[in-house]
Amino acid sequence: METGKPQISILMAVYEPRLDWLREQLQSLEEQTYSHLRLYIWDDCSPTVPFEEVEGLVKECIRSFPYEIRRNEENLGSNLTFQRLTQEAEGKYFAYCDQDDVWLPEKLTVLQGEIEKSGALLACSDMFIVDGDGRQKADSITKVRKRHCFRNGENLAEGLLISNFVTGCTMLVDAAAAKAAVPFCPYMIHDHYIALYCAAIGKIVSVERPLIRYRMHGNNQSQILAGVLDKASYASVRLEYPSLKFQWLRENFPFRSEFESAIHQRQEWMEARRRNWVRKGNWSAVWRGRKFGLQTALFELAAPWLPERLFMWIIQCIRKKEQSL
Repeated sequence: METGKPQISILMAVYEPRLDWLREQLQSLEEQTYSHLRLYIWDDCSPTVPFEEVEGLVKECIRSFPYEIRRNEENLGSNLTFQRLTQEAEGKYFAYCDQDDVWLPEKLTVLQGEIEKSGALLACSDMFIVDGDGRQKADSITKVRKRHCFRNGENLAEGLLISNFVTGCTMLVDAAAAKAAVPFCPYMIHDHYIALYCAAIGKIVSVERPLIRYRMHGNNQSQILAGVLDKASYASVRLEYPSLKFQWLRENFPFRSEFESAIHQRQEWMEARRRNWVRKGNWSAVWRGRKFGLQTALFELAAPWLPERLFMWIIQCIRKKEQSL
């Protein structure tokens, strides 16, 4: 193992992994062309997949660089598990890793080169989209999620308050910045909050070429409209939970004073959307905030009035469109 380059630590959280998919992911880590690596794995107290099987698979697949593997005593969820990994890992850069994707061999070499060249705190990439059997469905995340738009440079934090373009399994981040971001916002996925934190203090770069094979299998944490089972759960997932996010940011985000107005405006729009959903009568305030999400505003002006079955039919159509590409 070459040690002249700065160490990249790969942080992997696993929970109830499919062992065949985990094997593919681990093998792709072993095949990375970047040569100064360390792997940290934390099992989030999987109830049915024995820790010994995960441990044995790691020992079998990872031979070229050191690793550490541990198990939570209780289930903490992915955010807190990644937070623990961030706190305990060492190295110059952190690469966050899911349990079911496949990384292209040059992924870490390319991202580390982009950071060194640009001086960015965080670099992310595009991805191939594959299904559960590994068949390629699209050559870019933008083909699946039409509103996904990669961005580059400084002053990106305000846009990241609402919409995230950084997918955690594609990013490489300066370890000191990631550690400084702890504690993560409990109402944001870890990658979104790390990206927001980095954008508040520095530069982000996007590599618009696929560097991983992202497995889209219907149970992804970042699946479109994840957790929406009916109109009530839509209100919880899409309205109430984000309201808590903005409240947390107003009280705890280290740079809240710099973004106070932006956070307040978006929180007001979220409250207008929530009231409209419940009372079906706050449509003018929802429409005034359409600059934060035109398609969202249009959908939510109509959706509260829809019968439950028609509402869920529309949700399923949106999901099927994503999965069929």
